[in-house]
Amino acid sequence: MTLEEALKLGRVFSHFLSLMGIAENHHRSRRTKNVAQVAKSCDDTFNQLIHSGLSPDKLYDTMCNQEVEIVLTAHPTQINRRTLQYKHLRISHLLEVNDRKDLTQEDQDGLIEDLVREITSIWQTDELRRHKPTPVDEARSGLNYIEQSLWKAVPQYLRRVSNALKKHTGKPLPLTCTPIRFGSWMGGDRDGNPNVTAKVTKDVSLLSRWMAIDLYTREVENLRFELSMNQCSDRLSHLVHDILRKASEKSEEERYQSWNRGPQKGHNVHGLPSQLPAGADAPSHTDCFLECNKVESHYPQLDVPGSEYKRLIENGEAASSSYSSKNNPKSQGNTSPSQTSPPKGSQAGRASFQKLLEPRMPAQNSSISPYRTILGDVKEKLMNTRSRLEQLLEGHPCDMDPSDYYDTPNQLLQPLLLLYESLQSCGSGILADGRLADLIRRVSVFGMVLMKIDLRQESGRHSETLDAVTGYLGMGKYSEWDEAKKLEFLSKELKGKRPLVPPTIEVSPEVKEVLDTFRIAAELGSDSLGAYVISMASNASDVLAVELLQKDARLAVAGAQGRPCVGGILRVVPLFETVGDLRGAGEVIRRLLSIDWYRDHIKKNHNGHQEVMVGYSDSGKDAGRFAAAWELYKAQEDVVAACKEFGIKVTLFHGRGGSIGRGGGPTHLAIQSQPPGSVMGTLRSTEQGEMVQAKFGLPGIAVRQLEVYTTAVLLATLSPPKPPRDQNWRNLMEQISQISCKSYRNTVYENPEFLTYFEEATPQAELGNLNIGSRPTRRKTSVGIGHLRAIPWIFAWTQTRFVLPAWLGVGAGLKGVCEMGHADELRAAYKEWPFFQSTLDLIEMVLGKADIPIVKHYDEVLVSESRRDLGEQLRNELMATEKFVLVVTGHEKLYGNNKSLKMLIESRFPYLNPLNMLQVEILKRLRSEPENHKLRDALLITINGIAAGMRNTG
Repeated sequence: MTLEEALKLGRVFSHFLSLMGIAENHHRSRRTKNVAQVAKSCDDTFNQLIHSGLSPDKLYDTMCNQEVEIVLTAHPTQINRRTLQYKHLRISHLLEVNDRKDLTQEDQDGLIEDLVREITSIWQTDELRRHKPTPVDEARSGLNYIEQSLWKAVPQYLRRVSNALKKHTGKPLPLTCTPIRFGSWMGGDRDGNPNVTAKVTKDVSLLSRWMAIDLYTREVENLRFELSMNQCSDRLSHLVHDILRKASEKSEEERYQSWNRGPQKGHNVHGLPSQLPAGADAPSHTDCFLECNKVESHYPQLDVPGSEYKRLIENGEAASSSYSSKNNPKSQGNTSPSQTSPPKGSQAGRASFQKLLEPRMPAQNSSISPYRTILGDVKEKLMNTRSRLEQLLEGHPCDMDPSDYYDTPNQLLQPLLLLYESLQSCGSGILADGRLADLIRRVSVFGMVLMKIDLRQESGRHSETLDAVTGYLGMGKYSEWDEAKKLEFLSKELKGKRPLVPPTIEVSPEVKEVLDTFRIAAELGSDSLGAYVISMASNASDVLAVELLQKDARLAVAGAQGRPCVGGILRVVPLFETVGDLRGAGEVIRRLLSIDWYRDHIKKNHNGHQEVMVGYSDSGKDAGRFAAAWELYKAQEDVVAACKEFGIKVTLFHGRGGSIGRGGGPTHLAIQSQPPGSVMGTLRSTEQGEMVQAKFGLPGIAVRQLEVYTTAVLLATLSPPKPPRDQNWRNLMEQISQISCKSYRNTVYENPEFLTYFEEATPQAELGNLNIGSRPTRRKTSVGIGHLRAIPWIFAWTQTRFVLPAWLGVGAGLKGVCEMGHADELRAAYKEWPFFQSTLDLIEMVLGKADIPIVKHYDEVLVSESRRDLGEQLRNELMATEKFVLVVTGHEKLYGNNKSLKMLIESRFPYLNPLNMLQVEILKRLRSEPENHKLRDALLITINGIAAGMRNTG
């Protein structure tokens, strides 16, 4: 086979597997729509709880107080370019349209043409990223998930929650209640990524605010058209009078210019779109149908009078530019303000033109369109806010009057809630509960930033910073002090009122970056930022060090500004990742809470709430999947107990990846298998890479995922999973964990041949050419498994279908305990204990994806003869793991309890196998011709295809 033929074959199978994935997602979504009461939905779960004896009031109160935050991360596991992701979305939309029952033959023929057109476009598009994304690129990608999917899904999801609550408790969900929120690590995760700087964090935060304001402006413009009625409440009438009085004090030209203000010329903020979404002028329920069921552009929509008029004046666009945007898709979302500005002319001419477009504003009579008057004022402030953000993004000073723009969600919610109350009081509740209620819910969930950004940094960087400070002050080297001395120093400084870091200090660029980050955090505060996560935390001093640096930065910023910092103090969250750190997590929290200053700080500034993060990736790489799972279970129990001792509430933050080896798996199963008492109405969890696309890429699937998160946390709170019935079960877990960890580490860390075997048998070295993330693949430059990030570690083994990190050591642990005569006890634990059941079920799923003949072929072609014995030993261990997993689960074959999953996975093998064979041959040639760029492209295409077929990467 020639290289050109190999390249074409790889592309065919790669695209086919991607299209197969789209079809599977569509089928799953379509199947849930045809079920009267979908399992794990709010309606189904509320019904279960009520029938189990739970009182409606208890259900209502728990649901209203529930707090779940889904944190989207920039972890590099999304293999597809964003261009291809959009094209895949359009295919999904077309499949949705195809399900309509009213299609004529002509419609169906047109639909097939559209599908062929999209697939042709995909085939003729380069599927490889030619440049590494920047952190801002990654943040824009995250914001696109909000705009394209979650913006539409969240109101629909909240309606489902509210309707189910009203059905089972008699009371709907409060309008501003937010059972789910969103956070982000994009632009904030600087752990081992030198590309994420303080400036990047600030820019991404402003960009997120800009996008939020832009989305709200579109919705307000839609509402101005919809709320045309005259009758209103007295409170609203008084506000209208105030607005009109202020407007009358302006000159006529100023009034029209402010009413139709668009982006300032030359301010093209990162090319973000400012077009109204499709169907924006449709009534609210039509809007929900269109957006959440993806019935879009191919079919004509209801023509609403005024829609063309509104688009004509949106953002001050001229008629010609509006027309060209609609009829030239290439121009949408990429039109700079300077391109859409009307032709230059006299001020009088422009004002006259605007008068022709805008209906005359009422001068005296507030009964004429009061809702439009209020919304016009809201829109003006939103436009002012957007202009201010554009100035800040450009680095220009902006001294706008705070009363002329919005800075907090409450400022925007106030007029919207007044409109809602007025409509309700005037008998127009059906209108209030439409698009207006959706907008209020969006503001409540997304706030002014869409997603608050978490900051993350490795604990050693904070020690280096304090080393520089204490050295400058002649106090010695902070990092060389013992823990007791560190805590004494930190506690004393935290109680003081003077800054610690001298303004004249000269530090290294690395230390300066840490100090700059804390300064930006002080400027932005908790209105824009979420938590400060400390990776590789192992001591109480790690937390207090961050608290001190945060306090010092806030004092410095307040002094420079001449006023207190506007935003609140960030939560400081220790992240326990390695097995050793997980084992000590409970004691670290106890030591922290025993410090009077810290305990009072948590009660005063964080409502008596301590947040603790547990990491699944590095613990799995450190000790193997089973040992990591057991250590995580125990660590959560200990942290919960520690907080309970001091009367402090705890929120556990789960740092899960997409693959099983990094803690991934079905959401509901993962939450339901947590230790009892660890999920008490609150939860944070990461979603990353390809899992963000899979779970939240389409509005319909996103609604379902949000429901699953909600119901799983609700069940874990009101009906916690069972603890181990027999204390001996815990002893058995301990034995399995110890044996499996020893076996895993003997292979991965103790065998001197393993690292070279890993590099020969997998495409690990070549993964860096994928350009799928802004951060390096290693935390440090040294070689070895220890400093390799968990994502490329798992990604590489997934490519060869060995999936080694997810099962290595498990077989040895199960075998050892079964041979001690405990097989029956393990079977009983599997049937009754959710933790053990979910752990083995996920390992069983991974084993089904492994393929021994394919793995053997990689070894025979790529691995040196002297190391092939190691490969054979590992393959034998894989077979032993499969044998003992089946012994414990009682299944005759893998997937014995999930035939649909078995069929789903096996259906991909005929297309995956050729890609693997092709990858082996290309790797062999590439390693002898490392500068052959065509070979490198061919390899990357096979990597894309295998990732699509395996449905996860790292």
